[in-house]
Amino acid sequence: MSTPYPFTAIVGQDDLRLGLLLNAVSPAVGGVLVRGEKGTAKSTAVRALAALMPEVDVVAGCRFSCAPGAPDPACPDGPHEAGTGVSRPARTVELPVGASEDRLVGALDIERALSEGVKAFEPGLLADAHRGILYVDEVNLLHDHLVDLLLDAAAMGASYVEREGVSVRHAARFLLVGTMNPEEGELRPQLLDRFGLTVEVAASRETDLRVEVVRRRLAYDDDPAGFAARWADEEAALRERIVAARALLPRVVLGDGVLRQIAATCAAFEVDGMRADIVMARTATALAAWAGREEVVEDDVRQAALLALPHRRRRNPFDAPGLDEDKLDEALDEAADTADGDDDPDPDGPGGGVPPQGGGPDGAPATDGPDDGGADDGGTDTGGPEDGGPGAPGREETGGGDTPAPGGGEQQPVRAGEPFRTKMLSVPGLGEGAAGRRSRARTEHGRTTGSRRPEGALTKLHLAATVQAAAPHQRARGRSGRGLVVRRDDLRQATREGREGNLVLFVVDASGSMAARQRMSAVKGAVMSLLLDAYQRRDKVGLVTFRGRDAEVALPPTSSVDAAAARLETLPTGGRTPLAAGLLKAHDVLRVERLRDPSRRALLVVVTDGRATGGVDPVALAARAGRLHASEGTASVVVDCESGFVRLGLAAQLARDLGGSAVTLDELRADSIAGLVKDITATGRAA
Repeated sequence: MSTPYPFTAIVGQDDLRLGLLLNAVSPAVGGVLVRGEKGTAKSTAVRALAALMPEVDVVAGCRFSCAPGAPDPACPDGPHEAGTGVSRPARTVELPVGASEDRLVGALDIERALSEGVKAFEPGLLADAHRGILYVDEVNLLHDHLVDLLLDAAAMGASYVEREGVSVRHAARFLLVGTMNPEEGELRPQLLDRFGLTVEVAASRETDLRVEVVRRRLAYDDDPAGFAARWADEEAALRERIVAARALLPRVVLGDGVLRQIAATCAAFEVDGMRADIVMARTATALAAWAGREEVVEDDVRQAALLALPHRRRRNPFDAPGLDEDKLDEALDEAADTADGDDDPDPDGPGGGVPPQGGGPDGAPATDGPDDGGADDGGTDTGGPEDGGPGAPGREETGGGDTPAPGGGEQQPVRAGEPFRTKMLSVPGLGEGAAGRRSRARTEHGRTTGSRRPEGALTKLHLAATVQAAAPHQRARGRSGRGLVVRRDDLRQATREGREGNLVLFVVDASGSMAARQRMSAVKGAVMSLLLDAYQRRDKVGLVTFRGRDAEVALPPTSSVDAAAARLETLPTGGRTPLAAGLLKAHDVLRVERLRDPSRRALLVVVTDGRATGGVDPVALAARAGRLHASEGTASVVVDCESGFVRLGLAAQLARDLGGSAVTLDELRADSIAGLVKDITATGRAA
């Protein structure tokens, strides 16, 4: 076994170390999510924490880590008699992003269950992590069905394995620690809320600190055991401090005034539900115990808010993480002032207090109202007249001269309009890509559509097909009792149909014909809405823009829709309209992505008014580029941005060349009269 890097040797990263240590002191805090750029010691710190965790007592021989004093009565290895056990180090179990469902929850031998009635169960990672740490690196890339299983286990403290009426249950209470790089995609809100704390990490920009990081890492790589020995005293001291804080934790007093501050802070930041209040209370208590105090103070509440609230106040993936610290201080001060003026003669009496029922605490900062620090909501841009004027759509003649009308030169970036719920755009046919929520696909989860012989381990039994396959052979197999004689060859795997995630590649016209401020704001708002839809449906996204004389890949395909949103916000407009160049650049991107991930199907979304300028016969060039996509069967949709009294219908013609269909900005809305769902087909018809 390799020697882990010492926790105390990590340079800087104070928030990361504090978040992990607080969970070591009080596992009830609920785990920690570590967000940050690559190469910032996220995984190193989590693995180093395991060496600091106190040992646990377990029943000897129990694969499910039952406690000797209170064994699980439903343990598959039980029943156990209460008594003495053995001590072992707390485990840190790593969940790979590509793990199977059976690897996570365990596998049940269906053949023995059907033929012998025996629950032969092989435990999974959730059983191994019971009473320890479950570590998920790149947790934001975890498949949806594994996320669902983690949510269930985290909520119930137990794991259930169900196979056609045969079930096994075992305890699964663990400290959930996840690390992620936000550039690779965001985390589902349901799982995000399950993490008690979140910390943001970044590499230091101070030269001396960076030098020390490199010096220590090189020393560790040269001699891991020797390096760890040099830090043994610091590690032992930190381990003793954790034990002391755990012993002090039950005696820490959480007063009524402090509870009011916690409630007022959560109300001020409008977090959903009550989990934030509970996590803040537990975190503040752990902070006091870590500091060696028996009473929670305001600084503990402030620090708890900075750790427990940032990931709970995000309403969509485009919101910047973090808290407004001035607003936090204001909420704490108002709650403290209210508590000081309370008529309660003993607000901080023995055992602390609980806010009275009804009416809400007087200190809750309800007077904050809509004032959120003066932030603009990014809606309609009213900061001046339109650059293009009412006749903007008709100024630039198709295939004609390249002299731009006023506003045809480069314009400053325009803010996106307010996002809205879009219609569902999907790829036709039946795919086999990564699990998601957009297009139809053969998946491990979903409705059962048939059966087949299993190619590997059986995961989803098709009971009727299995019985049908075994029935003709019962006499030859000498069946004499009521039980069915089942052989391996009789087992049938259920085939299921669900949804997959796609690659949604946006090709956005940023030329002079799109440069009117209110018009470009609406276009950006529509693309932002589609990006939000892609985030919710677990898609990869890419962004190609074209303007001037060429097209560029503004964002290579990625799972990070907020990165795409950031590029879109800074997108300038103006110049000619090289539509063909944009389509050909998109073709290059899709060709490379097909080689990288052949199973992920693409949806091409072209956002343009259909005009094309520059070069010889630009309209014909764009038509040929569109037919190139159609010849390869790429599903596509054109978002028609043409406006004004004069409409040339060029976007609709482009859609026909692409073999897709066209929707206007108004039709893109889910609540438009045109309907609720539009499936984009290769023939250009709405399914």
